Amino acid sequence: MRKIIFRCFLLIIGIVFFSGIYIFILSRDLPSLEKLENFDPDLVTRIYSSDEVVLHELFFQKRVFTELTDIPEHTRQAAIASEDRRFREHWGISLRSVFRAVVVNVLSLSYRQGFSTLSQQLARNLYKSIGFEDNITRKLKEVITAIQIERTYTKDEILEMYLNTVHFGHGTYGVESGAKRFFGKTASELTLDESAILVGLLPSPANYSPIRYPEKALARRNTVLQLMLDMEFIDIEDYTDMLNKGLESVIDEPLPGKAPYFTEYVRRSLEKIDEELGFNIYRDGLKVYTTLDSRLQEIAEEMVMKSVKRNQKMLNQRLFKDDDEFSKLGYFGIYPEDSVRLMMRGEAELYRELREQLLVQTAFIAIDPKTGRILAMVGGRPDYHDQYNRAVQAARQPGSVFKPFVYTTAIDNDYPVTTQLLNQPVVLNVQNANGEWEKWMPRNYDESTGGLTTLREGLRRSLNLISVRLVQELVPAREVKNTAIRLGISTDIRAVDAIALGTSEVIPLDVISAYGVFASGGIYSQPFAITRIEDRYGNTIKEFFPIREEVLRPTSSYMMTNLLKTVVDAGTGGSARWKYKFYAPAAGKTGTTQGYSDAWFVGFTPHLVAGVWFGIDDYSISLGQKQDGSTAALPVWARFMREAYKTLELKNTDFKRPDDIKTVDICSVSKKIPLGSCPVEKEIFIEGTQPGDKCRVH
Repeated sequence: MRKIIFRCFLLIIGIVFFSGIYIFILSRDLPSLEKLENFDPDLVTRIYSSDEVVLHELFFQKRVFTELTDIPEHTRQAAIASEDRRFREHWGISLRSVFRAVVVNVLSLSYRQGFSTLSQQLARNLYKSIGFEDNITRKLKEVITAIQIERTYTKDEILEMYLNTVHFGHGTYGVESGAKRFFGKTASELTLDESAILVGLLPSPANYSPIRYPEKALARRNTVLQLMLDMEFIDIEDYTDMLNKGLESVIDEPLPGKAPYFTEYVRRSLEKIDEELGFNIYRDGLKVYTTLDSRLQEIAEEMVMKSVKRNQKMLNQRLFKDDDEFSKLGYFGIYPEDSVRLMMRGEAELYRELREQLLVQTAFIAIDPKTGRILAMVGGRPDYHDQYNRAVQAARQPGSVFKPFVYTTAIDNDYPVTTQLLNQPVVLNVQNANGEWEKWMPRNYDESTGGLTTLREGLRRSLNLISVRLVQELVPAREVKNTAIRLGISTDIRAVDAIALGTSEVIPLDVISAYGVFASGGIYSQPFAITRIEDRYGNTIKEFFPIREEVLRPTSSYMMTNLLKTVVDAGTGGSARWKYKFYAPAAGKTGTTQGYSDAWFVGFTPHLVAGVWFGIDDYSISLGQKQDGSTAALPVWARFMREAYKTLELKNTDFKRPDDIKTVDICSVSKKIPLGSCPVEKEIFIEGTQPGDKCRVH
């Protein structure tokens, strides 16, 4: 008997000993107490507008940490009722649940029921080393880690971590992300039935998805509500009311991000500095505050879309009339003609392979000229969003939008605006597509010619011949190139006579920020998008401030502004006034390239500088006859400015005039000092450049 007792004792000792060794081995690759005390999950980085609207989120696992106090009580209660009824009582494991699971599994000779507490689930969610297999080894790891968690944290802290780490399916982790994905709201706004739907997902997010399997999701929600009723978290009236609700609040698709081209621009900017600053934009839960004004962005997208539809309709009409061009672009050997027509009309999804040649594209940017803050950005069609941001990546010929850099060079060399040049044909040497030099005779847009024409009149009417003669007779191409570079143009500008007509490619952002120099009195403000980056705890990692530099004399800047005001008030940009009813002091320039491949308008006020471009990605495809800057592009600018002024309640402030700008009476014919018989007009001059000779005509 003694031998039997002794052997049993040794057996028990052996079991305990080897169990201890086994548990010790299991625990070696489990998280230490130190790791538990420094819980640091991957979090979503959020990009905010200047008015603190969430524009976009960056993440590997979509998780936004939310404090327990911001999670509704009924959400917490639903989690406890559904996942761990004795959460407040146990010390990491529930012996009652363990016993019940053992009985069920033994009787069934299979693993049918688990016994995980909420703390054990948290352990598995936090630490991948535990594993996810349904076996006894994983359970032991869970138990060991759960006990450590219970020793380290309070029950509320455990519940907070649990609700911030659980997977709800569709790429979401944590109750905040789940609430956003399924209901388009924050966790704090969840209703009782919405909380039950979310918690109902936890056992199997794939099977209980309210999007894919609404009937299963509804049944599971009702089960959660029943469990809450059993625990007296809700009363019978609440329970009955909730049962009558469907899944009306569930959204099928996630809410789209705002300003997608802008946020992609921000993301790329962040990637350039993340190593330098020691953060990971996809894991560290940063708050990135930007310069974008969500109100102006909304206006920009609305106005761009209106013109996109109009310009696309014009392109369609042209192509539909030209069977040869249409059949060539439409790949009718591959796609039926009728199908392509439907696609172009917007009645069917346009195949990706056809978009480059058949879609009118656009770029729009608005900037604060005083600081360089990017206030709005559209990098392509809102209805066919892609990764190619034409606002900052597309290099296109600017056409007449480049002419202000030519005129600026002349003004900065003290040529007065009354300087006269002959509005007659000229010959240019240009390189063709093969790199060969050939003769080219540019013409004015309206095919006109004339006699002596002032700089003011030449820019007002956008006369190509005057611009070319400026380069040939007064300001060499290399000086114009230097002016453009000084004002912020970063692309390669060819110092040839054709520079006068904007034949070298530019990037929209560069051109628009360069026009900001005129608006700000000669100060170039480097465009920027990010103002501040904070870590998950609200500590500022880095701040960004305006970078400003004087690149042009205030007098030259004002003279150019005044010339460009003439364009808007009485020139090619005049429809901004008489048609689109924008009356604030403004200046700007239209631009159209040869063959109507590009249509531009860039303009500014003392408060805003904005520009718009339209074209087709395939440069060889024309927008169509007469689809010029004033027709295709200007409407977006004018409508945007009109609404922006209303929304921001901007005052109709005029541009500040330097003291050494003088108003002088001149003869309207000779542009000299008038005599008594001369017709007189007023003109402005930089002091010292006003006419010194008397009129010899009258």
